[in-house]
Amino acid sequence: MNPASDLVTKLWRLCTLLRKDGITYQQYVTELTYLLFLKMASEQHDEGKIPEAYRWGAIKAANEAEVLTTYKKALLDLGDPEKVADRSIVAIFQNATTVVREPATLTRLIEAIDGLHWFTAERDAFGDAYEGLLQKMAEETKRGAGQYFTPRVLIEVMVELMQPRAGEVIQDPASGTGGFLIAADHAMREATDDYFELSPAQQKFQLGQAIRGIENVPDTFRLLLMNLHLHKIDPDNMVLGDSLSPKGSAPQFKNADLILSNPPFGPAGGPPTRDDLTITSRVSSFQLPFVEHIVRALRLGGRAAVVVPDNVLFDDGRGKELRQRIMSWCNLHTILRLPTGIFYAQGVKTNVLFFTRADEEAPTVDATEAVWIYDMRSGAPAYGKTNPLKRADFADFVAAFGADPLGLASRTDTGEEGRFRCFTREAIAARGDNLDITWLKDTSDEAEDGLDTPEDIAAAIEGHLMVALEEIGALVGELEVE
Repeated sequence: MNPASDLVTKLWRLCTLLRKDGITYQQYVTELTYLLFLKMASEQHDEGKIPEAYRWGAIKAANEAEVLTTYKKALLDLGDPEKVADRSIVAIFQNATTVVREPATLTRLIEAIDGLHWFTAERDAFGDAYEGLLQKMAEETKRGAGQYFTPRVLIEVMVELMQPRAGEVIQDPASGTGGFLIAADHAMREATDDYFELSPAQQKFQLGQAIRGIENVPDTFRLLLMNLHLHKIDPDNMVLGDSLSPKGSAPQFKNADLILSNPPFGPAGGPPTRDDLTITSRVSSFQLPFVEHIVRALRLGGRAAVVVPDNVLFDDGRGKELRQRIMSWCNLHTILRLPTGIFYAQGVKTNVLFFTRADEEAPTVDATEAVWIYDMRSGAPAYGKTNPLKRADFADFVAAFGADPLGLASRTDTGEEGRFRCFTREAIAARGDNLDITWLKDTSDEAEDGLDTPEDIAAAIEGHLMVALEEIGALVGELEVE
C-alpha cells in the first residue's frame, strides 16, 4: 500500500472513535482538519504563527480533565483575527467548533493522530491522503455535498485535455474542496519540473497568483483551504462567497486563462445579484448563471471545461439565449455526454462543455462553426460506489478529442453507429439551437438501478425530484418574464 492510501485507511478508521457520538462524515473530516493542521504545523516546524498555548505539543500535553476545554479555547482563538495574524490560519478556524463531547474521546483521537508514522514519504503524500479522505466522505454521503463531489478521474481527464500551463490564471467559481485547482496545479508542476525552471518572478506568480477560486459553503471552504495548504498552494486568492453575487465579478475573477468547474445544480433560492449577468439575471437556479459567469470570466482566447446537467442543453427561454451567446462569443467545440450515476446515486444526467472564448467579439458572426458530441452515456453501465468510474473508461474519448486543448486537432466523425459525431452550426440552428442531440439508443441504467440500500435509492429519487422542481421553477420564471 502506498503512503497516501495507507494514511487514508488509518485516518478513516479513527472515525469509529466519533461515530458512536452520532456525528456525520463531514463533521468528522472537519474535526480532523483542525487537529491535522496543528499536527502538520508541528511536524513541519512551522508553528511560529500559532500561539504557543495552542500548538500541538500543548494540546497533546493537556491532561484529560483539561484537554477539551483547552481545545475549545484553541478553536475559538485561532479563528480570531485579533489574536492570530495569519489569514489562512484564521480562515481555517473561523467559527470553528468541536463535535467531540467527551474529553476521553478527544484524548484518544489526539493519541491516535500523534501515533501515526510521519516519515518523509508519508508527509510528502499527505496532500493526496487528505484528498482521499474527502473522497471517502463523498462516497459515504448520498445527500448534500457528496451528491456533487466530482470523481477524481473525471477531474484528471478534464485537466489533461485542457493542458494548464505555467503563467496562466486558473479559476474555479465553485471550488468545493479544490479538486480542479489542485489537479491543475499538479499538471503545471509536472510540465515545468516542479516550477524550478521558472524565474523567481514566475515562481512567485505560480505560488501566489495562478490559482483562484470561490466557495460559498463555510465548512467546505474550510476543507478547501486545508487541502490547498497541504498541497503547498497559497490560499490568498480563495474567497468565501457566492460567485453569482458581486464577489464573483471582482477583478481577480476576470480574464482567466482557464476555468475548470462543476457548478452546483438545482434551485438557487433566488436569482443572481450581479449586474453583469444580463442573460440569466432572473434565473433562480444555479447552472445557467454559473455558465454565463464562466463565459464572461474568460479572457479572449481563454478556455473552459465545465460540468452541466442536461437541461442546459435544451432549456428554452433564457437557456436557449445563453446557448446562442456561448456559440456566438465562444467556440463550443466539444460536448461529452457523461454516464449516469457518477455523482453518487443522484438522478441528474450530466455533460462536460469544452469551449474557447473567441479572440474577437463579433455578435453578428458565430464563433462556433461546428460542435462535436461524444456519447459516453448510451449503453454504459450504472456507475456508483460499487462500480466507480475508471480512467480506462475515458480512453476512447481522450483519443477522439485529440491533443489540442482548444479542440482544433484533426477529428473523425464515426457516423450513426459510432460515439463521436460532428454537427454544424447550421444544423444546430435548424434544431432551434437545442444541443440535446442523441443518435444512439440510450440503454444506460438510471441512477437508482441496481441500488440496494434505502439511503441510496432515496438519494437517487431525490435527484429526480430536484430536476422536476427545477424545470417547474424555470417555467414559472419564463412566464413571469413574459
